[in-house]
Amino acid sequence: MNPGEMADPLANTSRRLWSDWIAALFLFSGTAAVVVWQNSRLGVLWDLSYVLDSSYRISLGDLPYRDFPFPHAPLTFLIQAALIKLAGRVFWHTTAYCALMGGLATVMTWRILLNVVRDTLAHARLVALLLSLPLVVLGIYCIFPHPFYDPDCTFAILLSVLLLQQLDRKPASSLRAFLAGAALVIPLFVKQNTGLAFFVSAGLGLLALMTIEIFRRRSVRRYAISLAGAIAGLWLALWLIHFSAGLKNYWHWAIEFAAARRTPARAEMLAIYQGKILLLWLAIFATGAIILWFNRRGRRALTLVSALLMSVPFAWPAVYLLFDQDASERTDRLLGVWPLLLIVAFVIAAATIKRRTGVSLLLPFVLIAAIHGAFMSQQLWGSTYAVWPLFVILFASTIAGLSSFSKSSPWMTIPLTVVVVASLLISGGFYVRSHERLDYANLSDGELARSTLPQLKGLSVSGQWLPDFEELVRYSETNIPRDDGLVLIPGEDLFYYTTGRRPRFPVLLFDHTTNPYSPEEIAKLCRDKNIRWVIVKQDLQLEEDPVENRDHLIELLEQDYEQVESLNNYDIYRRNDSEKDQASEDKR
Repeated sequence: MNPGEMADPLANTSRRLWSDWIAALFLFSGTAAVVVWQNSRLGVLWDLSYVLDSSYRISLGDLPYRDFPFPHAPLTFLIQAALIKLAGRVFWHTTAYCALMGGLATVMTWRILLNVVRDTLAHARLVALLLSLPLVVLGIYCIFPHPFYDPDCTFAILLSVLLLQQLDRKPASSLRAFLAGAALVIPLFVKQNTGLAFFVSAGLGLLALMTIEIFRRRSVRRYAISLAGAIAGLWLALWLIHFSAGLKNYWHWAIEFAAARRTPARAEMLAIYQGKILLLWLAIFATGAIILWFNRRGRRALTLVSALLMSVPFAWPAVYLLFDQDASERTDRLLGVWPLLLIVAFVIAAATIKRRTGVSLLLPFVLIAAIHGAFMSQQLWGSTYAVWPLFVILFASTIAGLSSFSKSSPWMTIPLTVVVVASLLISGGFYVRSHERLDYANLSDGELARSTLPQLKGLSVSGQWLPDFEELVRYSETNIPRDDGLVLIPGEDLFYYTTGRRPRFPVLLFDHTTNPYSPEEIAKLCRDKNIRWVIVKQDLQLEEDPVENRDHLIELLEQDYEQVESLNNYDIYRRNDSEKDQASEDKR
């Protein structure tokens, strides 16, 4: 072989490495920029305060499940608690965290997509890059830009999928296989429902692959090691919980209580598949797929027609922008592609099951299970904001399966990919800009206000909520001793994170999903824990008051507390002096 022939492969490899780095940098920086932009224009106080106040509480040494009720998996809160311990209580650190995680998730999705289509599609690198582009605007932290468990769970799933795909590499590494199995456990402790669906389906998938390989008289070593890693990871996690918060406490709050308060009815879950327009889209897509199937000679014109037909349902959200200006209606059209893809992906995955091997065989079914797990918390429309990476991976698996039906697959895959990507970019961009997913909070009332407090530097919220909250912070620093216990109702603000006070009351948010106490129990706990102050927020950023029996609760509290101040948006109550004296007597 002459030197020129030897140099060509090296040059190709070098060019590919450079193009990969450029693509990764573009996807990362684009996604991160959208996350930073979102943070610069909106702040969702309810969710933000719960995550950061809870994390701050944990950073002080309080253990969830043991020391206070906590209906969520721990990892997101532990990560934020670690950041607080290492870098202090500074809001812009959370923006940097979300931008970093969002950018990395998009890059990981791109690598997963490349692995999915590399061996099945022509122009695989182009298809993988194109399918990654919508995540610049629909990435895990682009829609909701604050630290949260849904995006973190998707990040953990992407990491796990990327590691699982390494099992098909030759030669197989035992360490790599063990780590891939152990990583399956991580999503389970970020978000219970999504993580459990992913963990169980992936575990069953590995068992199925082992069974298939045994019948084919092939080695099952790598799959067995992965399962051992999953068991070891689960055992380690449960061991840590047992010797910290206690398994019984964790089971009660994170499983039993959370399921009782958040699990939707089966009819509500199935409702996402009952829309009449879904039948129309399925019929159009099926028509395109049938044309592709019967186009045995691979005629390009017919292949192109089938691709355009299959792309119609996915193009509709972008086309609909021309007909309706209502953000809610536009959002419904975009989110309506989810049940369509889930059905199509399942059918194609089942139809091509004999043509796939290894992790590519189980991946579509695992992703479908994980997505349905995500839907269990808030049903379809409320749960899709952080799982768009799973959408594009599932779509890539679907077109990879469809390509096996065609002799001229580039004339199907490229047009179909381009149309779907363009539609997701356009409609997704409008979706993010309108912040329709966050319509449970008032994000457009008044001028944009930026916090002047050093702890909240970088936080921006439209309206008077930040100036009013800063008035409360100044009042509390002057008039409320730092060692006095207090309760904030409903708990919409980042009070503890901002002021550095230690929470004394078990509950931080008084809504149905996080508060296990009745009004009578809350009043009793205030007495038992010597809560001296009650702060009631009047005008909420939330569109609906989350406090159950609010008037009754305030009536009960007013028996022990008297109002001493009325700020712009907060009524301040202090325990009656007679109650204070009685508490001192009881101590003696």
